[in-house]
Amino acid sequence: MMTMAAHAMANGPWGPGHWWPIFPIFWLLFWGVLIFALFRSRRRWEGWHRQPSPQDLLSERYARGEISEQEYRERLAVLKSTV
Repeated sequence: MMTMAAHAMANGPWGPGHWWPIFPIFWLLFWGVLIFALFRSRRRWEGWHRQPSPQDLLSERYARGEISEQEYRERLAVLKSTV
């Protein structure tokens, strides 16, 4: 009788049962996702994804062969004189 009562208390509705590992795993995942989301949003606010500068765009166009070296140098000089 005592063994049955001990077994019922350990594995019954008030005991941990076989599902006890799920709750710690759930909370670890919950806090991990929350911390990840906070750091991810913080990076966006700090300008992690910056817009390319006009000089960067000009360099890309020259690298792709859309403009000649002479045109690149002329446009770069204009950009540097206005900055």
